[in-house]
Amino acid sequence: MKLLRYLLFPFVPIYYVVTWLRNKLFDIGVLSQKKYDFPVICVGNLSVGGTGKTPMIEYLIRLLMDDYKVATLSRGYKRKTKGFQLADSSSTAQSLGDEPFQFFNKFKNAVQVAVDTKRSHGIGQLLKTDQKPDVILLDDAYQHRKVKAGFNILLTTYANPYFNDMVLPTGDLREPKIGAKRADIIVVTKCPDALSPVESEQIIQKIEPQSHQKVFFSSIVYDENVYSNEESIKLDNLPRFTLVTGIADASALVAYLNGKGLQFEHLEFGDHHEFNDDDIKVLSGKELILTTEKDFMRLKDFEVLKNSLYYLPMKISLKEGEVFDSLIKSFLVD
Repeated sequence: MKLLRYLLFPFVPIYYVVTWLRNKLFDIGVLSQKKYDFPVICVGNLSVGGTGKTPMIEYLIRLLMDDYKVATLSRGYKRKTKGFQLADSSSTAQSLGDEPFQFFNKFKNAVQVAVDTKRSHGIGQLLKTDQKPDVILLDDAYQHRKVKAGFNILLTTYANPYFNDMVLPTGDLREPKIGAKRADIIVVTKCPDALSPVESEQIIQKIEPQSHQKVFFSSIVYDENVYSNEESIKLDNLPRFTLVTGIADASALVAYLNGKGLQFEHLEFGDHHEFNDDDIKVLSGKELILTTEKDFMRLKDFEVLKNSLYYLPMKISLKEGEVFDSLIKSFLVD
């Protein structure tokens, strides 16, 4: 795969010019953007793959849900439905997509969760609901420039920051690095707990933030327990298990479990993997299965896995979290 991507290097300048020109046309107003007179916060990235958008959306939900009517709007990647969908008691991972369904499953009584590939249409539909939101969180919409969010949060990982990368197809960037200038906040995600102030400053210097931008650093915090549909167990008490992941990068989770001295085999699938009958047949023979919360959304309804399937929740911890929270809340009251 890496060899193929290097062989495609001659296409990098073409992709660069096309995406740069598209952004420039939006910047100068040739391509129109829909603006809103209420708070719209976009969470996204420059890179393909997992940078931590889902836990960041969940962080914002927790931050805002007590004081505001919050709605999330995602495109609903790999869902089986079309058009606008508003989550309700009949919703599934198949109708919403695994990540939006995770939001609904966790926060159903506190937020509205919607999906629509056309974000402006989705926002319009949310505004027609009885619980008209005070703020809308756009999930993975940094490149969806037909909507002009009032506040942009850009995520990049510690292990693969955008400033060390190049655009597709050889690199992982969806657009040139200059696109980072649109962000109001840049968060370096999945940082080691022991990240030093010196290293943090070195990363900030490489990002070269604009005068209006603030850089933050976040790390992953895993729960002490694992959960099924019916019970919880202390993670440290787990016997040997099978770890099943269908996410972009499971390395942090694997390293964490290894660091705790747990014994497991790892069955790794592609991001947003759609588990088929053959997969379930293999998994049904496993005595204890541990998975991510996102994968659990797609697996939990298989009756044959009911007694063996558990997930490990995770959150993010932000350095200077109080400053981050203050910037978000200040935007909402401006």
